[in-house]
Amino acid sequence: MRDQQNRDIRVSQGGIYSCRGTRGNPVYYTDISDVVTIEKTISNKVVVKQQPNWPQIFRGETITLTCEVQEGGETTEWEYEWRGPSTPTQWTHNNDVTFRVSESSSGDYMCKSRRRDDSYSSTEWSEAFTLSGSNKPRATLTAGTTIIPVGGSVTLTCSVQSSDGWKYEWFRRTQRTSEVQIRDQQNRDIRVSQGGIYRCRGTRGNPVYYTDKSYEVTIEITFSNKVVVKQQPNWPQIFRGETITLTCEVQEGGETTEWEYEWRGPRTPTQWTHNNDVTFVVSESSSGDYMCKSRRRDDSYSSTEWSEAFTLSVSTDQPKAQITSHMRDIPVGGSVTLNCSVNASSSSSGWKYYWYRDEKSSEALTTQDAVFHSNGQISVSQEGLYRCRGGRGNSVYYTEDSQSVRIDKKAAPEPESSSFLTPLIVGLVCGVLLILLLLLLLCRFKQSKDSFFVRTRSTNQSSAMNHMIKDEAQHSRHASTVQGDACVYESIKDLHDTQNDDSVLYAQVSHDRAKTKKDNDDSLLYAQVYYTKAKPKRHKGKPAPAAADETVYSEVKSQTALD
Repeated sequence: MRDQQNRDIRVSQGGIYSCRGTRGNPVYYTDISDVVTIEKTISNKVVVKQQPNWPQIFRGETITLTCEVQEGGETTEWEYEWRGPSTPTQWTHNNDVTFRVSESSSGDYMCKSRRRDDSYSSTEWSEAFTLSGSNKPRATLTAGTTIIPVGGSVTLTCSVQSSDGWKYEWFRRTQRTSEVQIRDQQNRDIRVSQGGIYRCRGTRGNPVYYTDKSYEVTIEITFSNKVVVKQQPNWPQIFRGETITLTCEVQEGGETTEWEYEWRGPRTPTQWTHNNDVTFVVSESSSGDYMCKSRRRDDSYSSTEWSEAFTLSVSTDQPKAQITSHMRDIPVGGSVTLNCSVNASSSSSGWKYYWYRDEKSSEALTTQDAVFHSNGQISVSQEGLYRCRGGRGNSVYYTEDSQSVRIDKKAAPEPESSSFLTPLIVGLVCGVLLILLLLLLLCRFKQSKDSFFVRTRSTNQSSAMNHMIKDEAQHSRHASTVQGDACVYESIKDLHDTQNDDSVLYAQVSHDRAKTKKDNDDSLLYAQVYYTKAKPKRHKGKPAPAAADETVYSEVKSQTALD
């Protein structure tokens, strides 16, 4: 450089500089020094930019880093130099670098540029651009609801976490068909009206980068068929230890369909099954709500809605039977009625009753031991200690035994003693005889009063009657050995009374044969004569006298006594 002989110089141009020393005359030259490259920094600012400019880059994606020079208005041809894990180390005419992101790609990237006609005039290094490559993402599929209402549709949404620039691909399959892509569907949200298994994935970039597919989401179509959970046996109160069956019933619309069933509840299977019922022994953990739904076997993604919840409430205390009886003594030739009931709430039903006699007996009574009625009632005629218990269900569930009740037989009354009957009979006979004696005295008195009237009116009748009595006495003597006492009645009309037919004499002859001695066979005939007077004629102005029957007793000796 001319005019520069000082030890120190200032330069403003880039280039390669060297120097040497000189002295003396003639001039002595040293060797030239090592060269030093001086570059001139120009004021243009450079920036590293990423394309695509997504905020999050995943391993496997292809990106381009560009070194941009902010020119002052004039167009300049530049060269570029890079610093970074995946960039060239030499000057290049290309202002960008493209590579596939890997784990080793992460780091800081910087660049600077220089004019192609001035290799020693360059820009400053750009600010560092930090690249962080993330692991490959998985798309996320969400559904507002997985049940398509009757005649409706549901919305499915696919997304990739914390990033943008994505398009989406949708896939659907069933249990019987392989997965296929749904064409003409690249949006983030789609609406579907078919049941099936859906997945999605995101795509972006060129060449295209794919995320992992989302997890599957099952979409079901809702049928209008209603399902109901029913309990068998349908007892309103269930006790711990009983066996029950819950059935899922589909109310079909007329056509017969083969269904599958799914349950929700403490004691039900969680997978689809061909059985529409579930049977289990009730325990405390069985209490809770049970629901079911069904679907057609030939269409796994078309199902009914969940049934209304059926609440099962389990009574933990074992019920106890209770025995009652209005009588404790069996009457002679009779029976006692016993009643058995379950000492539970009024809603407890379905019980059968088992009866036992004696504490140690485990054999239930049969129809040979008692008469069974309905509603837990029996009639027994044997004494003993009785108890009962209730049972119900196919696998019989038994209550606790009732308390025991003792039934005794009532003793038969003893017959009355003959020593008591004899004085009673004697007293009655004496009373009757006394009454007869009084009547006889009364008749004697009346006979003496009317004797004249009787003799004048019965002259002819007495002879006939005496003859009759004599004949009757003889007849009675022969018949007394067979018949004992005999009575003869004879109606005797007054022969002289031709005008008044109302006067009648009745004769009662009693034959009392003494039986104490065979040798002394005196017999008495008593003649009791009833005399009925004729009704007298009534006179004007005078009351008619009352007609009266008169009784006359006469003692007649039989022929045997006279002999």
